Amino acid sequence: MGTPPTAPPQTFCPRCGTPYEPEQEYCLECGLRLPVRTGLIARLGTGWYRRFGWYPGDWVWPSLLGLLIAALGATGAIWLGGDDNRGAHGTVVGTTSTQPVTTETEPTAPEQTTAPTTTTSKPKPPPKPKNALTPWPSRAGWTVVLASVPTSSGRGAAVAQADRALAAGLKSVGVLDSSRFSSLHPGYYVVFSGIYRSEGDANSGVADAHARGYPVAYPRRITP
Repeated sequence: MGTPPTAPPQTFCPRCGTPYEPEQEYCLECGLRLPVRTGLIARLGTGWYRRFGWYPGDWVWPSLLGLLIAALGATGAIWLGGDDNRGAHGTVVGTTSTQPVTTETEPTAPEQTTAPTTTTSKPKPPPKPKNALTPWPSRAGWTVVLASVPTSSGRGAAVAQADRALAAGLKSVGVLDSSRFSSLHPGYYVVFSGIYRSEGDANSGVADAHARGYPVAYPRRITP
């Protein structure tokens, strides 16, 4: 069984013992200023008692506040949950098909039983060093003579001139020992540029040598 409702706590005048109501400032019998209950809870209790004629006690107000907060929370949760459900159901679009789905598989190619053929290519010859001298081939031809150095000066002097010709931009520069070629006078190291098949081709090389700082260059046939 629940606790029976109670009236607000009865208070009495400390001088004459006459009971008085909450928020009554003076005793109606002796005129003493009374200790009045103040605050929100006291005013709410007095109003409750005047309205209904009974009062359950001050505990009712925290309980009612807790119930109000719980009701507001439940209402908000229901409202938010309803929005989520509407959004989830409103965005689902789909169709179903009752037709059977068939899949086709491509025929697999037969496995290759023959070994693949490999081709081998001839290795490329290593590139010639940038400042390497060009040897004369074992055939006759035309060239451009840049300088003739006596053998008494040594092959090193002729090689030094050949290096300067390479630095000047001339191509296919080399050094010949004139004693090994019948078309040359023996006793010299001949510095040449280019290996040509005709005198006309050699003349074009002469013009290039003149432009690169060798004004006395001339064409010459070389015969082994």
